[in-house]
Amino acid sequence: MNGTMAASSHRIMLGPLVAAIDQGTSSTRFLVFNSKTAELLSHHQVEIKQSFPKEGWVEEDPNEILQSVYECMERTCEKLTQLNIDISNIKAIGVTNQRETTLVWDKETGEPLYNAIVWLDLRTQSTVESLINKTPGRNKNHLKHKTGLPISTYFSAVKLRWLMDNVKEVHEAVVSHRAMFGTVDSWLIWCLTGGKSGGVHCTDVTNASRTMLFNIHTMDWDPELC
Repeated sequence: MNGTMAASSHRIMLGPLVAAIDQGTSSTRFLVFNSKTAELLSHHQVEIKQSFPKEGWVEEDPNEILQSVYECMERTCEKLTQLNIDISNIKAIGVTNQRETTLVWDKETGEPLYNAIVWLDLRTQSTVESLINKTPGRNKNHLKHKTGLPISTYFSAVKLRWLMDNVKEVHEAVVSHRAMFGTVDSWLIWCLTGGKSGGVHCTDVTNASRTMLFNIHTMDWDPELC
């Protein structure tokens, strides 16, 4: 009995907790740590479905990604509560995400305008080849002095170009200034901070949000690449 009471008391007296949303290509996890000891206190994981509409195409449902985050957060908090850990002590949440996966959504409705195009998708191969053929010496690194990245199917810029050219809803939203673009971190943060009611549209300058649109010299979006 004394041991049980001591353990319960220890959990109640835990200091600030930090959490992490780990949104990967095949699954989502939510993890909570003791900020003083780095001890993992609890976590939950949910798998993510992928679809392959055509050969070389890889897509995921943005709403399923978001719902997986909600589910992981809810289940993890339930587990913490069962351990008598006060979830109000979670003071910060970080986001790590699948890289270069591209999303466009409507800022007025909050709805995605197309599935997320996953980083390994190859539908833009012909676009990449066309762009490289237009550069001096057919140099895939022609824009690297601006973006820090080669012209590649890997990054978001050509995926965004494909969406604008091939998805009517995306084109119309861009023309009417309703379209919001981002990698998975941007989508999640926007939704989790209020979405269409005033969500924060942001990203970070990390390899988890490489788009090939960012001008590394002016630290701003480069209109030449849009």
